[in-house]
Amino acid sequence: MRAIVQDCFGTADVLELRTIDRPQITPKQVLLEVHAAGIDRGVAHLVTGTPYLIRLFGYGITKPKHPVPGADVAGRVVAVGDDVSRLRAGDEVFGIANGAYAEYAAADEHKLVLKPTNITFEQAGVAAISGGTALQALTDVGRLEAGQRVLVIGASGGVGTFTVQLAKALGGIVTGVASTAKADMVRSIGAEHVIDYATQDFLDGAARYDLIIDIGGRNSIRRLRHALTPTGTLVLIGGEGGGRWTGGFVERQLQALVLSLVVRQRLKGFVNKEDHTILERLAAHLASGAVVPVVDRTVDLEHVPDAIRDLTAGRIAGKAAVVVRPA
Repeated sequence: MRAIVQDCFGTADVLELRTIDRPQITPKQVLLEVHAAGIDRGVAHLVTGTPYLIRLFGYGITKPKHPVPGADVAGRVVAVGDDVSRLRAGDEVFGIANGAYAEYAAADEHKLVLKPTNITFEQAGVAAISGGTALQALTDVGRLEAGQRVLVIGASGGVGTFTVQLAKALGGIVTGVASTAKADMVRSIGAEHVIDYATQDFLDGAARYDLIIDIGGRNSIRRLRHALTPTGTLVLIGGEGGGRWTGGFVERQLQALVLSLVVRQRLKGFVNKEDHTILERLAAHLASGAVVPVVDRTVDLEHVPDAIRDLTAGRIAGKAAVVVRPA
């Protein structure tokens, strides 16, 4: 099969299109004929192996443990392991796989669900990780209630575009923070208000929010708290900056944890859970049409490195989809 392969950590230049063997599946996995896959910042971090902390989480210390990158996936099941019970050959599914940037990929059964018939493989292929993260941040962690005011920082990105739409679908009054160039897109997907971070100080306390979702931000906990109501909730998703070791993620999570012990506001960080129970909830929103994945562009396998470069340079809104098998 054809696949994108990396032998070492580095920039997108380390990615090569090669012909390799199809993956073998375990008894609890399925083999997918990949139709589409998603590109997001998580993939970019795994390609570079930075911040270094992620290497300790099973991704390889000196070189990638999984030489084929990519996790978000949509495709058709072509074979199932002996212990698989929820899926069968021929099912059209989406979810999370090992090595999605390839013509075939192995995936754990519990990380896949049936693809809603009303969305394309390209849309489904970018949905699982970003959409699942957004849904957990809003509901399981943020405990969003209808009528609450929600601030989404990083509203134009992969997780952000899902967060805006899901918050709207759940009854929130949504304000999105984005660049000037991406403001119209954020408004078009449901944000009642859009703030240009380059021209407005959105954390000056002039407006207070019941729930703030900070996606990969560099904002201090102190400033974020200033924009919360006295009993509001802050949810931290990832982090940027902070150096090559932790990327700012650990520092902000620890600070939020400590402060939560002495203030009335809820300051929460979390790690995304990858499970079919989350994806089934997301699939219901996709099937209803309340959430439509934002696909900025589609690329073939050969142009995956270019798309990753554009993503890290901030030239992609929402997600980029890798089309492996055109419809």
